[in-house]
Amino acid sequence: MSDRPLFSPRNPWFSISVGVTAGIAVLSAIVGLVWLPLVQPNVKFSGLWDAICSAAGVPRAAVRDASLKPEFKTSGVVMTPQMLAGADQVSIGRGATLAQRCAICHGPQGVSDANSPNLAGQFAAVTYKELNDFKSGARASVVMVPFAAAMSDRDMKDVAAYYAYLPRVPSNNLDVGRPAPAIVVTGAPMRNIPPCGSCHGDIDNKAGSPWLGGQSAVYIKAQLEAFASGTRRNDISEQMRNIARQMTAEEIDQAAHFYEAQP
Repeated sequence: MSDRPLFSPRNPWFSISVGVTAGIAVLSAIVGLVWLPLVQPNVKFSGLWDAICSAAGVPRAAVRDASLKPEFKTSGVVMTPQMLAGADQVSIGRGATLAQRCAICHGPQGVSDANSPNLAGQFAAVTYKELNDFKSGARASVVMVPFAAAMSDRDMKDVAAYYAYLPRVPSNNLDVGRPAPAIVVTGAPMRNIPPCGSCHGDIDNKAGSPWLGGQSAVYIKAQLEAFASGTRRNDISEQMRNIARQMTAEEIDQAAHFYEAQP
């Protein structure tokens, strides 16, 4: 047995273990305090020290406003529960005239045969918001953007009032007995997905959330996939993008076909 002290620099095993431990500690500090903060996709730091302080839990210095601006346009419409409620007959009549140009895609009575969204009975605030977003560039569409660009604020409000005035028409695929999938009724709490009905009318309606009953499954599925991929970004506070990213392809398909079968 060696007569060298166990905790002595002369003991090669002690020196090696200390060196390995120190190396692991340094590597862990570099990864945890420098590399991981800098690779975060949605966080910007003013410098290396700012990233280290953030990882260590030290309050960061105020970030310049320019660094907080998104790289794409966001919706500028402020939604309220009573927004555009109680439109008068003048507004509805004027909206009916303006809506004639919309009939080719959305149908003469607001019901589409072309997998475009049905607008009959849609909440006025929803239609108004989407038209605003098309006009501002917050939502992209080669078809809708040119139409919305030529509309005034009053035009958009009147068109929205007209479509909200129209009665909802049952879907051609109506099946009220179709069982609701779990994603619609209970959501997926472990993935932070609320039930669809908590915002879209079955249980409650959140301002700005569209009525989905009777909408084309093709359209609903396309929008959920667009939210999930980030190609559609005009949702309020990124709510739909956060939800759609967590949904499986099967859940998206189930929700789309369920709502298509509803009145």
